[in-house]
Amino acid sequence: MTKQNQYFPQSRPHPGETLEEKLQEMGMGPKEFAIRTDKPEKTIIAVIKGDSAITPDMAIQFESVTRIPAHFWMNSQRSYDEFIAREKRKEMIAQSVEWARLFPVADMIKKGWLHPYTKIEDKTSELLSFFSMSSPAAWKDYYFNQELKIAFRISLAYTNEPYAISAWLRKGELQATELTTNTYSEKKFKEILPEIKALMAKQSDDFFMQLQNLCLKAGVKVVYTPCLPKAPISGSTRWLNDTPFIQLTGRNKRNDVFWFTFFHEAGHILIHGKKDIFLENIEYPDKINDKELEADRFAMKWTLSEDEEKEILNAAPLNEEKVRTFAQKFNTHPAIIIGRLQHKGYIPYTLGRELFEQLSLDD
Repeated sequence: MTKQNQYFPQSRPHPGETLEEKLQEMGMGPKEFAIRTDKPEKTIIAVIKGDSAITPDMAIQFESVTRIPAHFWMNSQRSYDEFIAREKRKEMIAQSVEWARLFPVADMIKKGWLHPYTKIEDKTSELLSFFSMSSPAAWKDYYFNQELKIAFRISLAYTNEPYAISAWLRKGELQATELTTNTYSEKKFKEILPEIKALMAKQSDDFFMQLQNLCLKAGVKVVYTPCLPKAPISGSTRWLNDTPFIQLTGRNKRNDVFWFTFFHEAGHILIHGKKDIFLENIEYPDKINDKELEADRFAMKWTLSEDEEKEILNAAPLNEEKVRTFAQKFNTHPAIIIGRLQHKGYIPYTLGRELFEQLSLDD
């Protein structure tokens, strides 16, 4: 049931009010009612005043005296208790709006991650539902204080934009739950890497769907989650229970960056296992640079090895025709070659710009 079609009453009387009316109707005072129900008079008075709740035992006893079924008393008490709890939650939501303003809510709404509510209180409530958290304190315990470190193994407290980063990570988790995958097999994942490299070289329009399906067969979930403002993440690797999970952004919308990031994340899975969470382009206290370098080397091996790079450089001066020939020879994409050589300063940024494929994963 969505928020739009839920109904919560504006008020709900305590069942003590009904009891008081019934006693007046019966011409019976609290003292006599207490004796008939074998309850202390002070307990009956507390119920009538709304200071005490009706218990299942009391409801049965009330039924015998008032002839009103026990389930009526219990339902009335339950409805009242829920009403009070929701009133307390409304107060908590009102006190949490400043927390909600720390998130890029407008952009999350634009991307369809949140409902387009206009009131900040509704946005705050929606944000808590998005994270499946009951309160900002619960969110803080999870993402900052690592109260459940087995599920989320790093603290975002000292990153530059913890709120945007947590939203991006959470969206990826929600996307991952929609995917059905085989049990993870390291052997199978290694076996499909050449097929994935061939996808990279071909760069067909439906490459991402093919990539995702190949990885699912090996028990690896891969999703695309667009960047949020101030959280320029290229990708992330973590394990959701026993399933490795790669989350990509397509940052810069260039295919060479996308594929290097994918193989970098794949390297984390195959080399480093379950222990860590890896966030690319983000600095955080638990980041292990040696592991990042290992993942970089793994990505270089599968996109363009150092030996292949040297062979290309030995053929200088380069032009687009030579680059295309080497790309075909090494089963890679011309943009991978151009991007690598530009990044290392071997060629000017004016050479080979037409060889980059612009990604449009938002379509």
